[in-house]
Amino acid sequence: MTECLAKTRKVGGSLVVTLPKELVEAKKIKEGEIIEISIKKLRKDGFGILKGVGPFTVEDELTAHV
Repeated sequence: MTECLAKTRKVGGSLVVTLPKELVEAKKIKEGEIIEISIKKLRKDGFGILKGVGPFTVEDELTAHV
């Protein structure tokens, strides 16, 4: 399974995710194909285990966090 990070954005009343070009090319995904996507949120807003952690920067947005 190929993993990547993607940021959601609002379009109308929906949230959309853009697949990175590298992933599309590697998996040979074509427009109109049905694909399966698994969702795993990487950050939690507010408090808890991430209390005191500042907001992500532009450089952080598409960098894998282990």
